[in-house]
Amino acid sequence: MFCSTSVTVHLLRGLGALGLVIAAFFLEPLGMMWSGLALIGAFLLMRGCPMCWTMGLIETLYERRKKS
Repeated sequence: MFCSTSVTVHLLRGLGALGLVIAAFFLEPLGMMWSGLALIGAFLLMRGCPMCWTMGLIETLYERRKKS
């Protein structure tokens, strides 16, 4: 349900989401709108909360092991 096509893609999505969360803190002085947009982008990249992203990583690793 949550798993990506590859571990690399999943980790890159997580790295992008982390970058957007960090950017949200730096964009705070510019206004809540920019900070909120960065957080929404991070939420979309993670396909939900950080726990959803972690479960997706576990499922991706499980599917990868099952195929080999």
